[in-house]
Amino acid sequence: MDLNLLKKLIKIVEQSEITEFTVQEGELKVKISKNSNQAPQVHFQPVADYGKQPAGLQQFTASAESKSAVSAEHTQSNLHEIKSPIVGTFYRAPAPDADPYIQVGDMVSAGSVLCIVEAMKLMNEIESDINGKIVKILVENATPVEYNQPLFLIETV
Repeated sequence: MDLNLLKKLIKIVEQSEITEFTVQEGELKVKISKNSNQAPQVHFQPVADYGKQPAGLQQFTASAESKSAVSAEHTQSNLHEIKSPIVGTFYRAPAPDADPYIQVGDMVSAGSVLCIVEAMKLMNEIESDINGKIVKILVENATPVEYNQPLFLIETV
């Protein structure tokens, strides 16, 4: 099951009056339920093989661990994070055949376009909020990003 689809389903349950939702895809059964005063609870239950962890769940766990490691690594230095303001798909260039907006080592100024995050078929340009040098690009091209996920590390000048 696609992790983005799962997040969308959770949001729908949070924002609606639905108290319980169940969906089954292949061998994976997902049940989302909530109490009126609490956030939704998600339960994964493999249908056929109880000894096997769903691949999407393993990927989600590894992704969360790597994000926290990256965050801890650069908070101790003078690096500035540029974070995604929305959930969407990260693109380094304005078109598939175009050059990327920036590369590691490039100098950027406040207001410079760094990338695009596509959300619901809308292309949102993400701009730098400081002057500095691109130290690291934290996301691969054409991959999903979450709200507030670090995209770039910039060394302030």
